[in-house]
Amino acid sequence: MKVFAIAGTNVRRMLRERSNIFFVFIFPLALILLIGAQFGGGVDPVLGLYLADDGRLATAVANAVEAEETLDVIRFDNEEALATAVEHGGAQAGLFLPAGMDENAEAGEQVEMGFVSRPDGFGPQIQSVVGAAISEVMAPVTAAQFAMEKTGASFDDALATAQEEVSTAPGLSTEVTTIGEALFPSTLGRFDLGASSQLVLFVFLTALAGSASLILSRQLGISRRMLSTPTSTGTIVIGEGTGRWSVAMVQGLYIMLATYLIFQVNWGDPLGALLLLITFAAVGAGAGMLMGAVFSNDAQAVGVGIVVSLGLAALGGCMLPVELFSPTMQNVAHLTPHAWALDGFAELVRRNGTVVDILPQLAILTAYATVLLLLASWRLRITLTRT
Repeated sequence: MKVFAIAGTNVRRMLRERSNIFFVFIFPLALILLIGAQFGGGVDPVLGLYLADDGRLATAVANAVEAEETLDVIRFDNEEALATAVEHGGAQAGLFLPAGMDENAEAGEQVEMGFVSRPDGFGPQIQSVVGAAISEVMAPVTAAQFAMEKTGASFDDALATAQEEVSTAPGLSTEVTTIGEALFPSTLGRFDLGASSQLVLFVFLTALAGSASLILSRQLGISRRMLSTPTSTGTIVIGEGTGRWSVAMVQGLYIMLATYLIFQVNWGDPLGALLLLITFAAVGAGAGMLMGAVFSNDAQAVGVGIVVSLGLAALGGCMLPVELFSPTMQNVAHLTPHAWALDGFAELVRRNGTVVDILPQLAILTAYATVLLLLASWRLRITLTRT
């Protein structure tokens, strides 16, 4: 019972700190949202569209662009509103269809259209899609202008003939062959990749930051007073370790549940995801206890803990997927527990694995946790005995 009392005290202490409410519960979800919005899939780029008149050529171009499944087209009432939307990020690009397009085409003149895009977005890709849609509409127009010039036929007659020929002409067939296996399946949600990486990052970071509480307990003499009671050193060590693990589990379970409910994040097999969280939280608890037993100053422990946790997170694939590393760096990354935890989540989420499939990752994380907890317990026992 004393073990659970010590662990519960650590959790309550963490929840009473107002700054922890932000960094433990709010900041991780905000970062997952930001990463999913910037790099995730599932949302089509927005193209703003302005028609100066409702001529048949402008209408045909507008219909062709709006028929593109890869674009989300929004019509604007004037040029200024469209330009402002592109400038402020409301649309990634804009297409202006000026007045008099029909008259220019019938006179054999070049038909011009305006296109603007943001320099930091999907402008070139949108331009390619829009250009292909416009080419399908303008190809008969160009042919009609040529026929009108060479034969003297009216533009309407030449255009009708050209459109008929285009409609009956055989189309091109394209065959796409995928070689190898995609790194990230198309079924992967826009928040799925970032959720697991941020879970691993913040659980370890919170566990290391918890070392300050352990140091504070020693400085305030709480550990000495516990030893003066009928409480063994082993009970204190186990209680402190359980406290670090409980804090990490509270945050980890919160991130899993919140991202599932808010962002519909797929965590794969629930039992497998829970076991990964349990073992990785134990790794973080061991690392946090070791730092709490080694350092005598809480500010020093927090500073070193942040540097160490962010460094291991970057090396282990929390900032950039390990699959994008070079083969050498992938081997180096797997010196960290982060890479093994992310491998386990990748097996569950991307390859629909089960607990059996992540047994190697669970075994290695258990080994990490065992070594760190034993070292931390040994060092903490010495520190408490000397106190």
